[in-house]
Amino acid sequence: MNFIDSHCHLDDSRFDPDREAVLARARDAGVNLLLAIGTGGGPPDLEAGIRLASMHPDIYATVGIHPHDAAKAGPEDFERLRGLLSHPKVVGLGEIGLDYHYNFSPPEVQRDVFARQLELARDTAKPVIIHTREAWPDTMRLLADSRVSSGIMHCFSGGPAEAGGALDLGFHISFAGVVTFPKAIAVQEAARLVPTGRLLIETDAPYLAPVPHRGKRNEPAFVVETARKLAALRSVSLEEIAAVTSANFRGLFNV
Repeated sequence: MNFIDSHCHLDDSRFDPDREAVLARARDAGVNLLLAIGTGGGPPDLEAGIRLASMHPDIYATVGIHPHDAAKAGPEDFERLRGLLSHPKVVGLGEIGLDYHYNFSPPEVQRDVFARQLELARDTAKPVIIHTREAWPDTMRLLADSRVSSGIMHCFSGGPAEAGGALDLGFHISFAGVVTFPKAIAVQEAARLVPTGRLLIETDAPYLAPVPHRGKRNEPAFVVETARKLAALRSVSLEEIAAVTSANFRGLFNV
């Protein structure tokens, strides 16, 4: 049984003491492919994911400017992103989007940087990995306006209505450790309803470790617990969740 962690931040400093051991545990758990999200600490460094993917055949990468870092972005960063999107290990653009919870960058700047990156995704035919927090209407409006229809709603935290809106735009829905939390009822309802062909799993490591590891540093091996919860919610086997989420990932990113 093999799993794919469709979203992890392996460049995070919390992995500095034992990154290779973390990867070894993931492989031992059956995680045979990982997507290293390349937003890092924001511009000017846009290659955090590429550095990891270049060293490991079972890691692919994204590039992008996170909404927290939107205020750091300059014209040269968008041109640099365009070039990096042609790197052989880069399969997508992300994570990008809007975050009105922290507003580390002004909302109007976030929207401009998001829209410009959606243009890049459309021009290069790359799937996008979307971060949205307390910004669902604006996120969906900009996605609809962009005509980008290939990507992932990452670490999904909405309910059936939000999932339906994303599905209508052609997006995959990725569930992280949140779906294992006892009070995440709306997320669990959405997890039951997402069509099999649009379902993905992720850790968002080192954040949001699933039950029974909640409160600890998350790591890719723990994606199995999210898959286990999805299997229970959907009344299917763990083997089926492993197979369909892996096939969906490979189909979306053509790997």
